[in-house]
Amino acid sequence: MNLRQLELLRAVIRNETTIGAGRELGLSQPAVSNAIKHLETQLGFPLFERINNRLFPTMEARSLYEDSEPIFSLHAALELRVQDFREHKAGHVRIIATPPMGYSIIPKALSAFRRDMPNVKVSFDVRRLEHVLDSVDAGIAELGFVMALGEHQPMLDTERLYSGSMVCVMPLGHPLADKTIIMPEDLAQHTFIALDRHTRMGNLVRTIFDKANVPYQFSIEVRYCHAACILASNGVGVAIVDPLSPLCVQQDAIVVRPLSTSCEVSASAVQSGKRPLSRVARAFLRSVRVAMEQHATRNTQV
Repeated sequence: MNLRQLELLRAVIRNETTIGAGRELGLSQPAVSNAIKHLETQLGFPLFERINNRLFPTMEARSLYEDSEPIFSLHAALELRVQDFREHKAGHVRIIATPPMGYSIIPKALSAFRRDMPNVKVSFDVRRLEHVLDSVDAGIAELGFVMALGEHQPMLDTERLYSGSMVCVMPLGHPLADKTIIMPEDLAQHTFIALDRHTRMGNLVRTIFDKANVPYQFSIEVRYCHAACILASNGVGVAIVDPLSPLCVQQDAIVVRPLSTSCEVSASAVQSGKRPLSRVARAFLRSVRVAMEQHATRNTQV
């Protein structure tokens, strides 16, 4: 089985049809179909179940897809590096962040960075935590910025940039805005916007209620803190989020209050432990540190 056959297999799995895979790879539908049939004959076992003109991967095909992911991630990183060399992008930094960082501090840091280094090209993406860590490890991104990293990442070097407590956000004029500190029991009589229980942040919010021995009840559930802040700023309800996400909405549209039950979270920068940062990546990291320090100073003054 060669890399071209793997590429075909992965394209069919992603598209679920040979037509879609052919369109992605620039091949005709018959060419893709024949290649898959040949590969199944070569391997000696089926790769797809054909149901209602759709191709659903077998357990063996899914395993091949997952096991080959590091190969194609590395290939994508190499292609990006070759492109940089070809276009003489001596100044080009690729960064990636989870939503709490990507929609709050990173835009502020990026604005300052571009003022200082206007000729540097920046590739910026916002993804889930697992994707951020994988992209940095594979070399697709030089720097990753995450919130609530949790356990140690053996293949990555990490730097804690900021620590703060989870906060409560609510619309202007909300009844709870008159309180200086919000207790979990205060939320019981109001529309509560929860974070998905399958996320790290969602588990932290549930811990706050558990510590206070307050039943956990919600009206709306979202995946990301910035989505909760947007809903709160539009008058939907109240939410408990990380201390950076409120920066993603207009500050005159929400009220932010501390919680009586402290729940600390940290913002961190991650980089590969296998390769040094480029000059421009180091410069961007300095911009992020400055933006974090400015945010921490403003919070202290408030």
